[in-house]
Amino acid sequence: MRAPEFWDRDDWRARVLAPLGWAYGTSVAWKEAHAVPYRSSAAVVCVGNISVGGTGKTPVAIEIAHRLATRGRRPVFLSRGYGGRLRGPVEVHEGNSAADVGDEPLLLRHAAPVVVARDRAEGARLAETLGDTIVMDDGHQNFALAKDLSLVVVDGETGFGNCRVVPAGPLRETVAQGLARAHAVIVTGDGEVPLAGFKGEVLRSHLVQHGADVAGRRVVAFAGIGRPDKFFHALEHQGAAIAASKSYADHHTYTQAEIARLKSKARSLGALLVTTEKDFVRLTPAEREGILPLPVRAAFDRPDALEALLDTLTAKR
Repeated sequence: MRAPEFWDRDDWRARVLAPLGWAYGTSVAWKEAHAVPYRSSAAVVCVGNISVGGTGKTPVAIEIAHRLATRGRRPVFLSRGYGGRLRGPVEVHEGNSAADVGDEPLLLRHAAPVVVARDRAEGARLAETLGDTIVMDDGHQNFALAKDLSLVVVDGETGFGNCRVVPAGPLRETVAQGLARAHAVIVTGDGEVPLAGFKGEVLRSHLVQHGADVAGRRVVAFAGIGRPDKFFHALEHQGAAIAASKSYADHHTYTQAEIARLKSKARSLGALLVTTEKDFVRLTPAEREGILPLPVRAAFDRPDALEALLDTLTAKR
């Protein structure tokens, strides 16, 4: 979905929808109060957010899995598999497509085993047979599984928008409600986010491109992620000359005609066709030909602070 423009400001539409937002936020609080979470034999790290849309949590989850692996732990990702048809619990394999399990699990699989499950408790039971540390990609508002470390990722540029709950704003629950369960907040990108009253650790990370050099190249860029503009700006920061760009809704399923038009556009402009790694995995092998994916990684300003948080998991078997 595309975020409505009024989510960035508190105008009359937000105020009219505020009662629905209040009801939604109350339902999350009710679920928390009445949940009987499953306690896994594996340690559980949740990388989630309070707002809908892209905050950079998947690259953060991948970085955490890498750091866990260097510590000798065996991380396993647990994902809902948004956009996929399989309810799970099922381990993601090479032959799975985005239509099966969603796009994010296909990215996560490059770093560690991935279990997709709509029921997170059932997914955890499978995941704990594959490793000793479960990394949840999203799930801060899911109370079926007990968490040992809850990290909330916030986009530094957009913050919490107008601070109202959907559909009146971008939040899944109130800021105070969500931060009360967080051990730490990870702010991605630049910008200051108001975190009044939060007493946990606040870390800063930046998404950096790696694995491909587009400096000085003329490109046609397309993206169907939470904030496509961030991808386009990152390309410019790398020194690419954007001849044309096209934005799609998050998790957009591309048609053959759309890909054909994008390739034709790139040819006519004598440009390289580029997209995000997340978009690339949603394409068929034939559609991927002639398209360059640009991976990103989460780089932390204070890696030692992240390591200290991961130290808290050492007591878990």
